[in-house]
Amino acid sequence: MFDALGAIPWGERARRELRAAGETSRRRAPDARDQLTAHELQIVQLAAEGLTNREIGQRLYLSHRTVSSHLHRIFPKLGVASRAELRTVVSALR
Repeated sequence: MFDALGAIPWGERARRELRAAGETSRRRAPDARDQLTAHELQIVQLAAEGLTNREIGQRLYLSHRTVSSHLHRIFPKLGVASRAELRTVVSALR
């Protein structure tokens, strides 16, 4: 969590303290969800369900252009180039 926020020293300190307290779990490998904000995850879920940008915008109180802009940034983060690929990635994340 600290690492994702750019607070690397705090993450290292938290890991040291957890180890000192007996924690033995390994660091979880980041997945595609870790690259997205909560807002982006909402948009991804709705787009994967087949909603249009306009429909997503209406549900989230955004303009369809804002939704388009979000998707434009989301696609490279997930390594997809289409909504069909997006659906495949989202189903794999579930």
